[in-house]
Amino acid sequence: MNDITSFRETLKLSSPPTNFNLILQSLWYDAKGDWDKAHAQVDQLNDRESAWVHAYLHRKEGDLWNADYWYTRAKKSRPHVSLDAEWEELISYFLKNEKK
Repeated sequence: MNDITSFRETLKLSSPPTNFNLILQSLWYDAKGDWDKAHAQVDQLNDRESAWVHAYLHRKEGDLWNADYWYTRAKKSRPHVSLDAEWEELISYFLKNEKK
């Protein structure tokens, strides 16, 4: 899988595909409207890429102070784009740079 359209097709499933890493699972649960499960997937991770997803989730939650903390850990600034645009950027990035 290497594009957003294919990723969106998986949202018809009742659970994320088994080949999705924790970051893609997090973004999958987020797209399904389950913020808690999305957060649980990345809350346990400590790398910069996971921090980016963690930041996005807290931004979506409306906790901007916490989001900014995680953006800093990810070496990024809070974007001035919609949440949907950031989600698409995240999906595109992580599909291209997928880690197992």
